Amino acid sequence: MDGYAIMTGIANINIQHEDFDVAVEMDALSGAGAAGAVASFVGYVRGGANDVLAMTLEHYAGMTERALADIAEQAQRRWPLLGVRIIHRVGRLLPGERIVFVGVAGSHRGEAFSACQFIMDYLKTQAPFWKKEETATGARWVDARDSDEEALQRWRT
Repeated sequence: MDGYAIMTGIANINIQHEDFDVAVEMDALSGAGAAGAVASFVGYVRGGANDVLAMTLEHYAGMTERALADIAEQAQRRWPLLGVRIIHRVGRLLPGERIVFVGVAGSHRGEAFSACQFIMDYLKTQAPFWKKEETATGARWVDARDSDEEALQRWRT
């Protein structure tokens, strides 16, 4: 595998160029001991109406892994989780390709759903990834949306 990996507590984090198999990742999480629930999120490169021809994701090695580990550790402090899996791809991706996988195993669905959403909200706004979209009219860097920042605020109360 080409990329970076880190294990922290119950979290397994990869930053990589290659695609991932969602079924394999879900199976691995469901085997996390007494898991009664696994919640997941898979993000894709949007195309079509967004006029995106490709997206390039860059990151700062070392800093990014630490940021993702910190996000996973925050989730582990908030909920009694059994497993956390984060995969984030980097490099040039085309519309329809998977970008990110977040999976969380817990004893109950509530904690798994909440932790998965928490991790994604923090990833969208706090993780040091830089995204550049290629369109027919040129390339542009993508900033976090106001809605992403608003979603993050619910966890800060």
